[in-house]
Amino acid sequence: MTETTATFLVTEADDDSVVMRDVDTAQVYTLDANDHELEPEMVVGATVEPVPPMDVVHEIVNLDFARHVDVVDTDLSPTTQAMNAAEDLAVGEVERIEREGTGELHVLSVPPEDTEQAAQDVIADEETLARAGRVGAVRVEVRRDADAGVLNVRYLPD
Repeated sequence: MTETTATFLVTEADDDSVVMRDVDTAQVYTLDANDHELEPEMVVGATVEPVPPMDVVHEIVNLDFARHVDVVDTDLSPTTQAMNAAEDLAVGEVERIEREGTGELHVLSVPPEDTEQAAQDVIADEETLARAGRVGAVRVEVRRDADAGVLNVRYLPD
């Protein structure tokens, strides 16, 4: 049996089964039970292994963590660092800035009239949660400056 240890995003869950996606490889794993009461949009650190004899469904053999990531639509303005980074971006470009320790900052340049819709798209996007899982974030803040067409997405640790 081949074990897989990874960080997963729960994409579907009910009382009887769970579907999780590895946030690094995008490999999908189906669990035939929901023993850990996992819910959609949770980020899970776990080791899974196939269940014999078919090896098509998996079970969790070790659960390190299971948590929700808070995605916050804030009315705060982008940071000075983000606004400075945005000055060098063309519309449609993204700048990724590593945080000291864990987490990440993204600065996106969008047409000013599309800033609000872009912010809502980031908030609703499953990939926002997957990236939070990849960088170890437990909170994602979406800040915007509609006049400048700047989004600042902050992936933050505890």
